[in-house]
Amino acid sequence: MYSKLSFSNLPIEWACWMSALILLYFSNPHSHHFTLCPLENAGIDWCPGCGLGRSISLFMHGEIQASFRMHWLGIPAFFVIAHRIYRLSQRTYSSWTKHNHDEQP
Repeated sequence: MYSKLSFSNLPIEWACWMSALILLYFSNPHSHHFTLCPLENAGIDWCPGCGLGRSISLFMHGEIQASFRMHWLGIPAFFVIAHRIYRLSQRTYSSWTKHNHDEQP
């Protein structure tokens, strides 16, 4: 019997990265909104990671120059995250097909 490939078979890491990119895509990168940054929440003005999420959001909206100005690591971070999502998907699909191949008589 073939088992069905479902979202429940995907790793939690995959779901977290996908959710993060989807939320960043639908966020408004031109407005300052709630932050999880502990340094900014503590009142420290400079943080090496601040602007990274908005940079990724700007990049996904096609605003490449604005993305680079917001944080120069935003574009590479997007590709690293996209590659990680791809690898997790590939590994899950590979194990699913191997599992189904092993079940055949």
